[in-house]
Amino acid sequence: MKTAKYVSADEAVSHIPSHCHVHLSSVASVPHCLIQALCRRADAGDVTDLHFHHFHTEGPAPYSEPKYEGIFFEQGFFVGPNVRKNVNAGYADYLPVHLGESQKLYRCGFIKLGAALVNVSLPDKDGRVSLGTSVDCSVAAIESADLVIGVVNPNVPYALGDLVSLDKFDYLVEDNTPLVTASFAEPTPTEVIIGKNCAALVEDGDCIQMGIGALPNALAAQLGGHKNLGLHTEMFADGLLGLIKKGVINGACKKIDNGKVVASFLLGSQEVYSYIDNNPSVNMRDIGYTNDPYIICQNPHMKAINSAVEVDLTGQICADSIGTRIFSGTGGQLEFVRGASMSEGGKSITALASRTNKGQSKIVAQLNPGAGVVTPRPDAHWIVTEYGAVDLYGRSLQERAKLLISIAHPDDREMLDRQAFERFGPHWHNLSL
Repeated sequence: MKTAKYVSADEAVSHIPSHCHVHLSSVASVPHCLIQALCRRADAGDVTDLHFHHFHTEGPAPYSEPKYEGIFFEQGFFVGPNVRKNVNAGYADYLPVHLGESQKLYRCGFIKLGAALVNVSLPDKDGRVSLGTSVDCSVAAIESADLVIGVVNPNVPYALGDLVSLDKFDYLVEDNTPLVTASFAEPTPTEVIIGKNCAALVEDGDCIQMGIGALPNALAAQLGGHKNLGLHTEMFADGLLGLIKKGVINGACKKIDNGKVVASFLLGSQEVYSYIDNNPSVNMRDIGYTNDPYIICQNPHMKAINSAVEVDLTGQICADSIGTRIFSGTGGQLEFVRGASMSEGGKSITALASRTNKGQSKIVAQLNPGAGVVTPRPDAHWIVTEYGAVDLYGRSLQERAKLLISIAHPDDREMLDRQAFERFGPHWHNLSL
């Protein structure tokens, strides 16, 4: 059994060897004091060839900067705005993985971790700490790493769920840095309509999953009249918190984790972080649990609601890149798509505006060259824009094209119809649904 020792951030990171892989706790709960200490080591020429792994991170990301080329190498499981430029310039990299399987990369030894650096809460009376707003794959990292450093931070909420004993840590560092908070833009009129169209597919008693941002917030705003919704999700933010506090989301109809909100990481306001502190109705769990399709499908009437960059006329869904330019990552989209599809009465829903901000159609004859297919065409079911909702399940390629054109922007439909005719041939115009 380890007996963790409290040390300074600089001393703690001095034990991380060169030429190793390093895990960071992610999103709002990044251990920035340890990153800064590693930068000081790097500036002194005392460390080299560290590979960083994590979900997307908020705040400064010096481990992706060109100035540390050859010293740090970013290989995140998801690409956030703070590293996007450097990833696409080649100074950093993206490791494609379904987020639910990220923990498996550690546990099965595909990535041999030299160190795990995580933010944790103050310990409880039994010597256990919580990973707070970002459990993600950090439990697996703590189990697998040769060296485990915990930053004990009173700003990290003591979230119930997957807790960690202090004897798992080699070194502890005290820090009082507030967690990163985020606010999201008010939904546009288009997003409000999309939210209404999605909400029409959600029924009382359903269990839902959705992400964060203006579009999910627009959907959440339309669910206020629903009853007894459950929440089993990768992450949530303020839009869903309002529904939880109103009792719209209460988990009363969930078959597993009845009455509980289940998530793996959060990003939002301080109100969200405070809400999960010692709250028995919220379980923050390992990403291998939250994103497992066989867990997800055990709740009946699961409605997985995700977004896309573009959708082609056969139903291929791109959600991680703009052409060859990586924008985000695979995330847990396909895991929830399949979990919802396997759920009794479940639905997989993909929501997107019909056009980009530059007026280009997001429903396309073919995906941009290099675009990543996150959800393959057999898994694409409901597609929703501001012009309606269509179900592609059980539909042929030509039928899918007809349905998708019907919810494209009206000014793009003639172009798409012409492109479909060029692809499918003379029978196209005779096809009826």
